Amino acid sequence: MSEKATVTLTRQSGYRFLVDFGEPLPQLVADEPAPLGEGSGPAPDHLLLAAVANCLSASLLFALQKFKQDPGELKATATAELGRNDAKRLRILGIRVHLDLGRQAAELEHLDRVLAQFEEFCTVSMSVRQGIDVQVTVQDSTGAVVKGG
Repeated sequence: MSEKATVTLTRQSGYRFLVDFGEPLPQLVADEPAPLGEGSGPAPDHLLLAAVANCLSASLLFALQKFKQDPGELKATATAELGRNDAKRLRILGIRVHLDLGRQAAELEHLDRVLAQFEEFCTVSMSVRQGIDVQVTVQDSTGAVVKGG
């Protein structure tokens, strides 16, 4: 089965682009930070981080819901490590994603099974991992690290 996702970008001025996801989704503005752009919207690296963190969050939620578990508030923070490659070009060398569950680990049944499989459901992070190291940490509401670290 093959599906397609299409996004259309139209340059407005400078490095500012209008990002169109198609109907019925709202458009957004992407822009490079100064000195290239004006920083009037997220930069491409921010959009990549958002995509990875969102997909992992949704995958964790999906895996928990398979066991009829509710994580409560779920928060994700993604950070990119930027550096230069051998050709001195700026690249994303790694991505760290920290997921915070809104409940204590002890309150979530089958959490060990969920944590062992949820990343496999994430299309974005598993695709990105083919070229960028992606590290994931999951922490419960008490601050206990239940995966990664």
